[in-house]
Amino acid sequence: MSSTASPAIFDRRLVRARGLRAAGLGPSTFLLERVARELSDRVACVQRRFEWVVDLGTPTSAVRRELARAGHIGTIVTANASGGCLHLRRASDQLVAGGLAVAADEEALPFRAASLDLVVSALSLQFVGDLPGTLTQIRRALKPDGLLLAAFVGGDSLCELRQSFAAAEAEVEDGVSPRVIPFVDVRAAGSLLQRAGLALPVTDLDRITVRYESPMALMHDLRAMGATNPMIERSRRTLRHATLMRMMEIYGERFADPDRRIRATFEIIWLSGWAPHSSQQKPLAPGSAQASLADALGVKEHSAGERAER
Repeated sequence: MSSTASPAIFDRRLVRARGLRAAGLGPSTFLLERVARELSDRVACVQRRFEWVVDLGTPTSAVRRELARAGHIGTIVTANASGGCLHLRRASDQLVAGGLAVAADEEALPFRAASLDLVVSALSLQFVGDLPGTLTQIRRALKPDGLLLAAFVGGDSLCELRQSFAAAEAEVEDGVSPRVIPFVDVRAAGSLLQRAGLALPVTDLDRITVRYESPMALMHDLRAMGATNPMIERSRRTLRHATLMRMMEIYGERFADPDRRIRATFEIIWLSGWAPHSSQQKPLAPGSAQASLADALGVKEHSAGERAER
């Protein structure tokens, strides 16, 4: 865990409650299914067998179903707060054959050190308040040369909804409250991997634009994803009808296409990093190069301050 306690950002009980509510609404899983397929493809690119795999916090069995089709995956352990599938309870969404399940919060992992070959997570870590602490725990749980591969919502996700709510509240209520959770920037995510002690850190971003008939349709989809605002510092006031109506007007004015359908941006941040191992590539020490850049480019090298001839 992190050396100092981080201030709580999200109401973790509310995160779980929102997930259960999504099951009753009929969950919206299109984004998760897309991420699960991409995650499985990325794992397949690694030419090695992973015996012990943990699927951390993913709210459905989408990742496990995709990974189960791969021939180089051993036992998959589901780890989330309910000890199984949080959102979906259909028979087709149960754990894959031979899988295990443990009840575990992403901020307090129960796995012993150096016990896992692979940790994956899809669309869960955006609700983790102490992400540096969680990444550090994952690194400790991985065997040397074990892999973390995760995807979560970040960057400028839902920027249209955020801006529309802020403008509407400023006009109608003369103040702004956090209606959309803060998201981690992709550059900050890379720094967090290094801070956690993971080697060969890589981050990239997948930008997805989804079109809806109206802002209300978007908000309904967010509820069906269990993704509405669980911040502890969220406003407890009932959303005023006038504010909601003005938000919808602003959204349509600023972010609608010619056919009047509105756009919603989702940015998926991908993280990968390895538990350190002696076999991994390491950067050369400064000054150890055997050839100069000038030789490689076929040009004449000049000392500092010397002007090149024209």
